[in-house]
Amino acid sequence: MRRMPITDAFFLLSESRRTPMHVGGLNLFTLPRDVDDTTFLANLGEILRYDGELRRPFGEKLKMGPLGVAGNIFWEEEEELDMEYHVRHSALPRPGRYRELFALVSRLHSTLLDRSRPLWEMHLIEGLPNRQFATYFKAHHCAIDGVGAMHLMSSMYSTNARSKVKVSPFSREAYEVYKQQLAGTNPQRAKPKESEVRAVMDVLKNQLGGTVNVAKALRDSANVWLGRNTTMAVPFHKIPKSAVSTEITGARRFVAQSWPFERVRAMGRAYDGTLNDAVMAMCAGALRKHLQEQRDLPKISLKAMAPVSVRAAGDMDSANAVGMVIADLATNVRDPAKRFRTIKDSMDAAKAQLQQLSAGEIQAYTAISQAPLLLTQLTGLASRFPAFSTVISNVPGPREKRYWNGARLDGMYPVSIPMDGSAVNFTLVSNNENLDFGIVACRKSVPHLQRLIDYMEESLVELEDAAGLRRRKPAARSAVKRDAAAKTTGKARSRPKLSTPKK
Repeated sequence: MRRMPITDAFFLLSESRRTPMHVGGLNLFTLPRDVDDTTFLANLGEILRYDGELRRPFGEKLKMGPLGVAGNIFWEEEEELDMEYHVRHSALPRPGRYRELFALVSRLHSTLLDRSRPLWEMHLIEGLPNRQFATYFKAHHCAIDGVGAMHLMSSMYSTNARSKVKVSPFSREAYEVYKQQLAGTNPQRAKPKESEVRAVMDVLKNQLGGTVNVAKALRDSANVWLGRNTTMAVPFHKIPKSAVSTEITGARRFVAQSWPFERVRAMGRAYDGTLNDAVMAMCAGALRKHLQEQRDLPKISLKAMAPVSVRAAGDMDSANAVGMVIADLATNVRDPAKRFRTIKDSMDAAKAQLQQLSAGEIQAYTAISQAPLLLTQLTGLASRFPAFSTVISNVPGPREKRYWNGARLDGMYPVSIPMDGSAVNFTLVSNNENLDFGIVACRKSVPHLQRLIDYMEESLVELEDAAGLRRRKPAARSAVKRDAAAKTTGKARSRPKLSTPKK
């Protein structure tokens, strides 16, 4: 057995039927040419149902004492692992549009994982038109974070369409092979003495300056509460009540969409901002439009929590290695250019605070600042005293075209966690030439979730126009061509118009 760190146990402590604490991902593929789809998918299912040694923690289950999650929590080996339970094959009802796919993922993401078994599931989904199929994977957040899940998925893909993978990504064998590949792409420095000196310096800094740095970061947060710093945002400070900062139910709704990577990055550069700043501005504009439609736009700006990965290069063993920053979304600002600048200033202040901390110090500071969040979640007060309004997370993904035994990877859409006080979650992955967004929300608290997709596009256009970027207007296309374009680029809409129309 091995003991679970408190940073991972946080997700078990804060879980309830209304707030499942698992993360997931929907991946879209196109079948290779000249293969029988039934045989091909059956072979993939056999690979996923590998019955050998699995990597941690996919072959382990929880072990708790008399105090349950309030006491010590351990991982122990599962002696009777049922791979038929964890790997499931499903088919969509006709007509098998993205709408039906999103409805299935919404239902699957709403159910709790069985704590008496290893905390993960993989679903192989067929029934999509145009020779597409999908996978939906979910695992408890105490077992894996977004970057860890990306490493897991990457171990089953290849940049070569002819490459064949015969082992499951959950296997120990695939884990070791992938670690060797990472080590090959990140070779050791040619000057070991310099690295040794740096290691000693880091140890001394952690021993002598860690507490001081964390204390200074906490003082910076205190200055926000005292009104001495109006640029930086912190948890619980001036978080307005709104339709997205409310108590949630256990039902979920999921939608997804892709935007060209270069288009979003160009917009961010036009304002001297980063890709993250541009994504924040898109989501902020969409939330503003959504709340305006609900006639519930607060006068105080919404705030977003942005997870920050502190995972070392090549680290595949840590379940969670994240910190967090809070960003002012400036949803009370009408001018999109001014809104972008406010978001950028807020993000710059948050990043400047983290730059003075090591990875361990960031996690310590995050744990201290998040402690009230755990308390409000456990006591049911999170909707009355929200720590932030929403979560916007950017997970780095593959920048090359990927294949799974010849099947082209068309889209990678994350499915994350809404919570009391934060009823909608935006998570995106960079995938080849696209940014793939997965938006998940409480089904009751955030009605008409699919409209956020349109609002994000409208927000992006407003920011481009305000920056003076020249955009070539696309020629008018028929509904059939729009549907085909959405399929080939990984763009997925949940609106009824996505259904294949009659010619």
